[in-house]
Amino acid sequence: MRTQYRLAELDTGTPNHMRGPGEASGIFALESAMDELSYKLGIDPIELRRRNEPKIDEAENRPFSSRSLIRCYDLGAERFGWDRRSPEPRSMRDGRLLIGMGTATATYPAFQAPSNARVRLLPDGTAEIEAAASDMGPGTYTSMTQVAAEFLGLPPEQVQFGLGTTDYPPTPSHGGSWTMASVGSAIRAACLEAQSQAAKRAIADQGLPVFGASIEDLEWVGGRLRRRGDGSPGMSYQDILANVGNPIEADGSARRDPEVAEKYSMHSFGAVFAEVSVDPDVGTIRVRRLVGAYGIGRVVNPLLATSQCTGGMIGGMGMALMERTVLDARDGRPVNAHMADYLMPVNLDTPKLEALFVDEVDPHVNPLGVKGLGEIALVGMAPAIANAVFHATGKRVRTLPIKIEDVLTA
Repeated sequence: MRTQYRLAELDTGTPNHMRGPGEASGIFALESAMDELSYKLGIDPIELRRRNEPKIDEAENRPFSSRSLIRCYDLGAERFGWDRRSPEPRSMRDGRLLIGMGTATATYPAFQAPSNARVRLLPDGTAEIEAAASDMGPGTYTSMTQVAAEFLGLPPEQVQFGLGTTDYPPTPSHGGSWTMASVGSAIRAACLEAQSQAAKRAIADQGLPVFGASIEDLEWVGGRLRRRGDGSPGMSYQDILANVGNPIEADGSARRDPEVAEKYSMHSFGAVFAEVSVDPDVGTIRVRRLVGAYGIGRVVNPLLATSQCTGGMIGGMGMALMERTVLDARDGRPVNAHMADYLMPVNLDTPKLEALFVDEVDPHVNPLGVKGLGEIALVGMAPAIANAVFHATGKRVRTLPIKIEDVLTA
């Protein structure tokens, strides 16, 4: 496939990106074309993708760090009930309504940016974590607290995570689906450094049972330090700091190894399914069900991950059926630049949503094994809905949003 583009000067404002810039719009064309090809060949859309599943990233000629796309299709198809789909367009009805089922692939790069964090172990046995990140709603406070609690071996209620100030160690911007991979990896590094300093302090304290031991002879188990092979409970952070009183403070940083980045292609993948109903007389389209199955490496918090995905699905529904900027031909200014006239999905538009995750282990992408999640749930949703509209009506719409007049006149 060969593609090219040219830039043209226009008297309009420059459009800016939302979720999944480039990926969300580009995959609409690619996945619509894949669906169209499946009908031309008489092959089930999922089977067509299965037959053409690559063994490597052919664009970069590198292996994937992990790729669970077919497993996503298997899981999503089973939960969605894809086997109940009649393959011919306009062959499924609910009363007088036309019913369509469509599917599409979602993908987004697994980014990681350089990041820093600080851990402070306090004499009362609690820990403070600091990173100059932000939380615009996906649950950064909660998920970063979980990461710190895991690697320190502390209950989450004994960990206090702080963010949102430039006094804290620098982190990348809160975007690009890289916050957990970047900031979470830095917190992990800071926690391990804090434990190393705590162990050094313990072996230098004559009043502690590990006095004089070598670092190699010690191990951390559940947030407690002990000699290797020792069956005792070990010492807590509170025990180690009791005789000294002052806290232990450690900084950590993380960045992707350039050699690993050069060796592997790193992406999240997902399989998206949509069911729509279309009124054949007036052309109104309603989304009935949306199912997404995703391979995103390790899922730190399934509840927050599900919330991220369902929110992205709703955004993708808006991209497919509602959202557009209407320009004034006289001056190029948008005439619907306010929430009264800019259409977006609301509660009445929201169908049954289901987000699923396959078990995926990626030892290369970062120390936590996590991949980006914030944007992939929107990517792929628009073509899945458009493909469902074709299945329902037999009319292929190649522009977004899909409007009533597109269905009636296409």
